[in-house]
Amino acid sequence: MANLQVDFGKFQLPNPVMTASGTFGYGMEYANFYDISRLGAVVVKGIRMVPSDGNPTPRVAEVTGGMLNAIGLQGPGVEKFLHDEHYLPGLRRTGARVIVNIWGKTPEEYAEVAAKLEAEAAADLTALEINISCPNVKAGGAAFGTDPKLAEQVISAVRNATKLPLITKLSPNVTSIAEFARIAESCGSDAVSLINTLAAMAIDIETRRPKLANVTGGLSGPAVKPVAVKMVRDVYRAVKIPIIGMGGIVCGADAVEFLLAGASAVAVGTANFVDPAAPLEVIDFIDAYLDRHGFASVKDLVGALEC
Repeated sequence: MANLQVDFGKFQLPNPVMTASGTFGYGMEYANFYDISRLGAVVVKGIRMVPSDGNPTPRVAEVTGGMLNAIGLQGPGVEKFLHDEHYLPGLRRTGARVIVNIWGKTPEEYAEVAAKLEAEAAADLTALEINISCPNVKAGGAAFGTDPKLAEQVISAVRNATKLPLITKLSPNVTSIAEFARIAESCGSDAVSLINTLAAMAIDIETRRPKLANVTGGLSGPAVKPVAVKMVRDVYRAVKIPIIGMGGIVCGADAVEFLLAGASAVAVGTANFVDPAAPLEVIDFIDAYLDRHGFASVKDLVGALEC
């Protein structure tokens, strides 16, 4: 039987399949369907210092090959996340490995969230994911992920605020995603995750109005996978830190593409809305693929593209 364990240096996962932030709630919503500790990790929805209402509705629209969302990082705030049974206390009982996606409207707020989580929950957390790539908020979010100087400020501020392992989530809405990966690496990020959603919009031709109240949103789902695979390959060639690949993974074969392109692990996102068990099916497929092709470990697949 092949070894599915993934070693990120500062942390390890029992398998390379996690959930993408914003697509799996805070984990407890899915705990009724199966044992979520079977996942490599649960990456929860974005957390900032204070509660956030997100964007007005409608904020989701189905499109060919995927979906648009403009949720706007709705969340309970760090205090409720730390102490309410629906959030971290509940996750703690499941035994799942937890990665917290964090955000703020200033570099200082990012750092404050990170410091708070380390001070009160370091033992319960596997890592923090710095969200500098959400296209659906007007302050922070994409502004930090598309400006090299701002990205450097945010990542450095968080790195100085915590000793927890850091993953920086990168935006595809840039000229060179490899440039931002190099910035993340130089500022002390232990890994990068990519891609977040592609900026997009859809129009209702009968009402002649945008389908999203926010006008634009983020495109996810199978339509973005070829873009995501290419960007993972670009980043793999640019940095030495591990990559978590995501974007349109709906089955195990999709995940293997990302591993071959250079990802050390993958995150399942939009597929969770269709099939809550999708991440488990991806784990089983990778396991069977390794055995079928004679690989002893999943790490042997990473970057093993022959071209």
